[in-house]
Amino acid sequence: MTRDAARPRARGGTSARGVLRLAAHADPVALVGIMLSIGLSIALDLSNAASGVESLLAGLMGITISLLVDSLARAERRFHLRTLLDGPQWLVRTTTELAGAIREAAEQHAGTRVAAEAQRRYEQFRLEAEQLADGRIIRRGDDDEDLVGATRTCAHRLDALTNVLPRVSGELSWWRGEIGRRYWEANLEALRRGVQITRIFVYVTLTDELSALVEQQRAAGVRVGLLPLGVVSPELHVNLTLWDGSSCWEARMTAHGEIAENQFSVNSADVARLTRVFDLCATAATFKD
Repeated sequence: MTRDAARPRARGGTSARGVLRLAAHADPVALVGIMLSIGLSIALDLSNAASGVESLLAGLMGITISLLVDSLARAERRFHLRTLLDGPQWLVRTTTELAGAIREAAEQHAGTRVAAEAQRRYEQFRLEAEQLADGRIIRRGDDDEDLVGATRTCAHRLDALTNVLPRVSGELSWWRGEIGRRYWEANLEALRRGVQITRIFVYVTLTDELSALVEQQRAAGVRVGLLPLGVVSPELHVNLTLWDGSSCWEARMTAHGEIAENQFSVNSADVARLTRVFDLCATAATFKD
């Protein structure tokens, strides 16, 4: 008798768990459709607007349509996911591993600093991935990988605009520093490959130190232009480099005139904008030739 009495409760518990499982995995739109269908069936039956069988059929039809919509939505999401993964082999191999690791960190260590850090790193990764999708690489101010690397692979033409302005570390501190020396060595290599380099210096005062730098670069084969500060509008005071008209670099500066961020881009809008800036400055600059 005890076992017989326990069976109905066990079946009821299983049924309740099944409903909860359905609610957890069903699309919200499908859940709303199911609830409306049930409500419609009850309303038709209680109002005697339809017979009991007709009310039941109307409810079942609404539920069927709701589940069909849910199934189509799930199929579309699966197809979209397969399309996203239809790319390089390294992407297909690592995407599920990445998602699994982030989920495991968030679920197994919920409420701890580990879970919070997992979310922060994932958001940072998402932001950087979106930047890459836009054709941009953004690095710290002391990371010259793209500036030097793109110069080393430049094939035909390099155009650059350099603002030599008063700063805490000195006007030409960047050129004297390690990054500036590596960049100049890459310029010399490009000149030996036959790359045409045009560089415009925007300056406040033509000091002896700047004059020596200009003559050094001219002697190496760089076409150098000089542009006094104030000749062009402030919006054109940009430190930039253009390679072969297809990629560009722009420095984001601090209030003290130091490079805070390096942005390399193959985005056509960025290349067109910086090309316009360079052309306007080149028109106003003075060249020796």
